[in-house]
Amino acid sequence: MGRAFEYRKARKLKRWGNMARVFTKLGKEIAIAVKASGADPDSNPRLRVLMQQAKKENMPKENVERAIKKATSKDFTDYKEMNYEGYAPYGIAIFVETATDNTTRTVANIRSYFNKHGGSLGTSGSLEFLFEHKCVFHIVKKDSLSLEDLELELIDYGVDEVEEDEDEIILYGEFSQNAAIQKYLEESGYEINSAEFVRIPNDQKEVSPEQREVIDKLIDKLEDDEDVQNVFHNMKEEDTE
Repeated sequence: MGRAFEYRKARKLKRWGNMARVFTKLGKEIAIAVKASGADPDSNPRLRVLMQQAKKENMPKENVERAIKKATSKDFTDYKEMNYEGYAPYGIAIFVETATDNTTRTVANIRSYFNKHGGSLGTSGSLEFLFEHKCVFHIVKKDSLSLEDLELELIDYGVDEVEEDEDEIILYGEFSQNAAIQKYLEESGYEINSAEFVRIPNDQKEVSPEQREVIDKLIDKLEDDEDVQNVFHNMKEEDTE
């Protein structure tokens, strides 16, 4: 217990610090959700939680509506979700999730970032075993809520970690149980602030400050690419305490 929470806490500011990137990412996720299951949030659980997340992130309502309208347009070219795996310098594993309307452009860009920063792009699936794929729900804390009771209630739904963080409760569960967990939370009257999918490394590698600086340049370049949704790695984070 605790490993997932500590990893999330260390990455929180870095991954969500850029508001423009957050809006772009959420806009793509909304479009993908609409394309997959329709534009009605009442019958589209994924869209429902993304709209709530957009609200919490102060994403303008017109941005949300634009993403939905775009996805329902006849001319819309659906985003293809593609993963890329490779190694940064010093043996650090990198897992890149993208959503793109041009896979040729995306793979060329991803490969060039790895090459220019001393890394190497691997074959699909080659590093997936190094990470656990999890769903993460952020819910509003209820006054009378017992974390132990909530964890016992949710264990049958694939939730394996429950943590408290300020005014939120954070739940970590198996990726495949995402829909079941969301359904339980909604039917039990919990307010969901956001839900995301993460890849948590099974083990983290120590690096020196100089090595971290080199690796961070590659990670920053990947995260700046407009096709990239998430970048995960197994480099041990700096102590944030």
